[in-house]
Amino acid sequence: MADDKLPVIVENREIQDMIYAIRGKQVMVDSDLSMLYQVQTKAFNQAVKRNIDRFPERFRFQLTEKEYENLKSQIATSSDGSKHGGRRYMPYVFTEQGIAMLSAVLRSDVAVQVSIKIMNAFVEMRRFLVSNAGIFERLNRVELKQLETDQKLEKVFNYIATQTEVKQNIFYDGQIYDAFSFIVDLIKKARNKLILIDNYVDTNTLNLLCKKNQGVSVFIAGSGNGSLTSKDISKFNAQYQGLTVKTRKDFHDRFLIIDDLEVYHIGASIKDAGKKSFGISKIEDEVLKDNLIKKVK
Repeated sequence: MADDKLPVIVENREIQDMIYAIRGKQVMVDSDLSMLYQVQTKAFNQAVKRNIDRFPERFRFQLTEKEYENLKSQIATSSDGSKHGGRRYMPYVFTEQGIAMLSAVLRSDVAVQVSIKIMNAFVEMRRFLVSNAGIFERLNRVELKQLETDQKLEKVFNYIATQTEVKQNIFYDGQIYDAFSFIVDLIKKARNKLILIDNYVDTNTLNLLCKKNQGVSVFIAGSGNGSLTSKDISKFNAQYQGLTVKTRKDFHDRFLIIDDLEVYHIGASIKDAGKKSFGISKIEDEVLKDNLIKKVK
């Protein structure tokens, strides 16, 4: 068991510095992961080997000597180069899917917390690269030359974080965490009210809605085909308050309305987000948006 005095929470930016591109995949090295999970690298790899059927090649693979040399050269450009030195065997690296599997193998509170932080780091990096390609294209050569210090880079990152918005996305079968994270980000945008139109609602839906900001009311309208009970609603309101659920059968599709200002069309019940391929799109047409909001009311 890990020492309770050891730090558990690591900043996402620190984790992002441990993510490398190898064989066209974003991966993390076993020694970095063992440090984050607060176990020795040898014990970490032994735990994985005991559950090796959970880690196919696309989840975990061993570096070649050439790949290891390239990895050390990447590290040397950003640190003192000693981070992964002195190994007797080529390291193993884990892809995002492999890291998602680790919390089930290591089975500790630390493993769960660290896995969540790591998955957040992967999601943020991917979202950053995909969503902001256009902004980097618009930066001219003079501006790029000025990005010489971490302070200036931080200003760019902060600007991008406040000025950009992902208005639509498609999640494919298995992208459960990505879909979960995206929907939670939408829920957290609300400052006053959330309206969810969804015919299949259960406690998984409430697990997403509980991420709302304090004081935000939640209204769910649906056909009642889900497994949500009045007891579930009471338990939610006992801790988070503001939830109202009403039955109505005049909607087929799913929608999320934020503060009566933003409307998102969701291709699947949010309780099943990521279990099958589906899309989320922001409705921009003001007339369509206003008509839907009036219809719900």
